[in-house]
Amino acid sequence: MKVQQIRQAAEVSALEDWGTAGLPGTEPSRVSGRQYVIPGHEAIDTGVFECSPGTYRRSVKQAEVMHFIKGSGTFTPDGEDTVRFAAGDTLFFQANTEGLWNIDETLRKIYVIF
Repeated sequence: MKVQQIRQAAEVSALEDWGTAGLPGTEPSRVSGRQYVIPGHEAIDTGVFECSPGTYRRSVKQAEVMHFIKGSGTFTPDGEDTVRFAAGDTLFFQANTEGLWNIDETLRKIYVIF
């Protein structure tokens, strides 16, 4: 199959519970998602990701593109200015990007990790 389709990603309901993320002393965010495998290209990780409001640190080990389809928040890369995002925005992360996520409104994104 040369074309992988995620139909109505904003409404995908069969998300798996991926646990929590949060800084000590803060309300943890609930994290869930659904991974889609591209046959023959298993090294590319793609899918739907959802996260409830909260604040947490994350290290993006591999390059990642994400397109937000719901929600809003900020990401502050270590040593750089804060980036505000909302539904409709797309971000690209270089490999080994570290920083602080602050999710204001439950977000949902489509992601591709290279």
